[in-house]
Amino acid sequence: MDIKQVFKQNKFRIIFTFLLILIEAFIGILLPLFIGFAVDGAISSNLNPVYHLGGLIALLVIIGGCRRLFDSRFYAKMYTQLSEQLAHTTAPNAVSMKTARLNMLTEITEFLENQVPELIQHTLGLVGVALIILSLNVTIFWWALAASFLVMLVYWLSSRKTVRLNGELNNEMEAQVNIVAQPNAKMLKSHISRLMQLNIKLSDLETINFSLSWLAMSGFLLLSIVIGVADGVTEYGALFALIMYVYQYIESVVSLPLFYQQWLRLKEIYHRLTTI
Repeated sequence: MDIKQVFKQNKFRIIFTFLLILIEAFIGILLPLFIGFAVDGAISSNLNPVYHLGGLIALLVIIGGCRRLFDSRFYAKMYTQLSEQLAHTTAPNAVSMKTARLNMLTEITEFLENQVPELIQHTLGLVGVALIILSLNVTIFWWALAASFLVMLVYWLSSRKTVRLNGELNNEMEAQVNIVAQPNAKMLKSHISRLMQLNIKLSDLETINFSLSWLAMSGFLLLSIVIGVADGVTEYGALFALIMYVYQYIESVVSLPLFYQQWLRLKEIYHRLTTI
């Protein structure tokens, strides 16, 4: 099954949707700054910054809506192309495997349609916001890097376990149709129990990683407020914008490892689909 060939056939559509994603991400980076301008403007009875903020939000809604309308149709077409390839390359009698891999293929296309845009936005947002924080307060910037390192370390240490559990889960899924077709209640019960155990283990691992990450980043948020006030940021709009950027940075840092976990799962699925 040649997934790369399908991507090449649709490369211009992919470039177009990625361009819209980049524009959305850039506008998202500007929003906290424009909110700060609007707050200061409203306090001084100047509504122009408020109008500018409204225009920026309207532009974000229009571009985001157009991209989603395009994406739903484009990725539906891509899924059709990939599923047709899967149908021709999988052995005709491998019904259980084919069924499971169609579901896995759905995961890939849904990731491309729904999560890749978020991944790009979070990544660009993280870089852009980090640079803005650096320009606003160097001390907070260095603390941001330290907290981010702790989060990356947490997920890196659990990456091998994530891959192993996803591999075992996919093995069970590929055997599911054949097991369900058997008149053996004990075998079915064992299969369902195994699926639930693997799902619980993956969920527990994600919960532990996510909780440890938020503990690190929450400490960074509280520290940023204290440092911002101690360094003499007295204008409400400026302080609010700084904290908004810190919070936006935290959201990106905490979210990116979730994409990493999903990528580890899809990498295992991709290997299965391309070695048919």
